[in-house]
Amino acid sequence: MLDILYEDKYLIAINKKANQLTIARDDEKSNNLYHEVSDYLKKKNKKNKVFIIHRLDCDTSGIVLFAKDEKTKQKMQSNWSNVIRNYVAFVSGPVKKNHDIIKTYLKETKTLFTYVSKSGKLALTEYEVIKKDNNHSALKIHLITGRKNQIRVHLKHIGNPIVGDKKYGTEKYKYMLLHANQIIFNHPYSAEIIKIDSKLPNYFISID
Repeated sequence: MLDILYEDKYLIAINKKANQLTIARDDEKSNNLYHEVSDYLKKKNKKNKVFIIHRLDCDTSGIVLFAKDEKTKQKMQSNWSNVIRNYVAFVSGPVKKNHDIIKTYLKETKTLFTYVSKSGKLALTEYEVIKKDNNHSALKIHLITGRKNQIRVHLKHIGNPIVGDKKYGTEKYKYMLLHANQIIFNHPYSAEIIKIDSKLPNYFISID
């Protein structure tokens, strides 16, 4: 069942579960969030369509925004650099700096592995420590640029990989503890400031 956080004539925001694709890959036929949203809208009207504005990694939970027509999609994407996207992450170890902006250049291999490289594209991630102990840190994260796997690679880069990150982390957990908890933007037609929040999944609380 869809967890709808916001819906109007032009947009719909869904709280995506962890371990769910935003949209199917070329070789992937399993259920995905795009498919679920499409089914939901078509039940209202068979002519309804859905357009993807952005994606979250399969392992990441949280807010995903879809458009109900192509014009809205284009309007949102053309202004995407002004959209505020915030996350919460639980990472391994105590983070040294309580606040910082991680700046690197990221590149992707043919096998879709992202890594730090001087010949890559500029990537900026701002974080602030919410709490920490000798074993873990909870971080509030503001995504300044939106490179693939950016938050995951950046936190690994500073020596604090995300708990449960099978690709870039070391500490095993049932879920990856990265959640897209907030998105703020100007509505593409009314210019009204839209703020959408998503609560942390219960399994985040189990990490002290």
